Amino acid sequence: MNAKATAVLVGGRILADVSGRRFVEALAIDADRVLVAGGREEVEGLVGGSTEVIDLEGRLAMPAFGDAHIHAVGGGLEMARCNLLGKRTRSECLEGIAGYAGGLPPDAWVLGGGWAMEAFPGGLPQGSDLDGVCGGRPVFLPNRDHHSAWVSTAALERAGVERGTPDPPDGRIERDGAGRPTGVLHEGAMGLVSRLVPAPSREELVDALGLAQSYLAGLGVTFWQDACIGDARELGVFDAYDCYVAAAGDGRLHADVVGALWWERRRGLAQLDDLLTRREGAGRGAFRAASVKIMLDGVCETFTAAMTEPYLGLGVGHEHPRGKLFVEPDELTAAVGALDEAGFQLHFHALGDRAVHVGLDALEALPPARRGAGRHHLAHLQFVRPEDLDRFARVGATANFQPLWACREPQMEELTLPFVGDERAEWQYSIGSLRSRGTPLAFGSDWPVSSPDPIQQVHVAVNRRLSTRLGRAGTAETEVPFRPEEAVGVWDAVSAFTEGVARVNRREGHLGCLLPGARADVVVLDQDIFAIPPAEIGDTSVVHTLAAGRVVHPGL
Repeated sequence: MNAKATAVLVGGRILADVSGRRFVEALAIDADRVLVAGGREEVEGLVGGSTEVIDLEGRLAMPAFGDAHIHAVGGGLEMARCNLLGKRTRSECLEGIAGYAGGLPPDAWVLGGGWAMEAFPGGLPQGSDLDGVCGGRPVFLPNRDHHSAWVSTAALERAGVERGTPDPPDGRIERDGAGRPTGVLHEGAMGLVSRLVPAPSREELVDALGLAQSYLAGLGVTFWQDACIGDARELGVFDAYDCYVAAAGDGRLHADVVGALWWERRRGLAQLDDLLTRREGAGRGAFRAASVKIMLDGVCETFTAAMTEPYLGLGVGHEHPRGKLFVEPDELTAAVGALDEAGFQLHFHALGDRAVHVGLDALEALPPARRGAGRHHLAHLQFVRPEDLDRFARVGATANFQPLWACREPQMEELTLPFVGDERAEWQYSIGSLRSRGTPLAFGSDWPVSSPDPIQQVHVAVNRRLSTRLGRAGTAETEVPFRPEEAVGVWDAVSAFTEGVARVNRREGHLGCLLPGARADVVVLDQDIFAIPPAEIGDTSVVHTLAAGRVVHPGL
């Protein structure tokens, strides 16, 4: 072999193949690809005068992480705006909003988001609080899960939302005892105000993508599936399609990305041609629009996740006591059949047990030979009926979990468990049960809904509780793990963040491993997560990241 490597990694333990649990001593890289993964003597002859030699200094190197469900551009946009992620009290939120609004022109919209429901009594902030700190400006701030928005009186007035405004079919306006809007809009009701919010420019979105890409690289994430590419104003999500295409075209996108095109629930099959055009326009490079995102329901905390049995404690007269499916079963089956036949992957948002059941029904209606071929996946899966656990493998569906949510924390304790009861509480985040049944797993973060740090999510998948880095001081490590019988081992968790994401993105053998011919995406950790006690996984940090052989996060 005469070729010289552009870079070699030596001096540590290198995980080349996750499923094979194969470690090597050295890795040689030629431009953007792995050249050799083997013994140190195998790479010595590949070192030339221009070869970068990276000494791991005893650390662990492994395939870089992926993310199977993320909103990278939205996360970057929130980082650049009024970012409330991580603020845990009403006063912290209002202080942050006041500081941001103070630097804006008098009539400018206050935009951003990321507030947590746990910061407010009953999970609901008040629009009147915004009026006092924003100087009468219109405000639109989605919460961290983008299923609700906090809006000011000025925003409601501009949108004409008042006492007599009816709830849309797929959403709800929070009201006081007299029927007046209080400043929180759920699901489709967000669109009443978000349609007025000025859209960011393409360059602003490209900058947000760059900010997100840099942040994710620092966490060892180099490839992902963006879970909503389209104009989803009802969620406060702006269309990132053009910015991804532009960044891929001019080389600014070093990550490898699949975009899940947004299925507009009111357009039905009439949108199929538009989706095909977008897929063709994205090409086959660093960004590919090969998936379609269908949102089947909402979230449990606002009682919009679709459940088979009613929520508890809602009182008489609640319009949707079981939540609501956003796409009816017959319509969904027709859409899934047409999209699968057109070669699209299906990426479902399915959180309530009825949504999960209906999503599996739609996949089961496909011809048996097609079920697994599409790499279709259901995301979130907070509630899965016991009788549906065996169906995932049968219909060839991947279980796309956000494992950081599988723990006890205030939103779970205060806004979920009291309203679902003991039996359904035991249906939540059944990762271990699905893994034991041979269901393929892929993990994601849903950032900016929650932290995109894969190490923290691996920690929860293995320990079923938060690490001290993310937990509240003095409580995180003493709390009882949530459904510990559903924990998975560190190997399964890492596989779901590497090989699992590569598989749903149709990049297995190219990403999620460090075998010859694979893209040279490498993360170096300051601890060997396969050798330390599981309780210490969350103390681990990323010190070095390479994407396509390029250093994108310096350390060492």
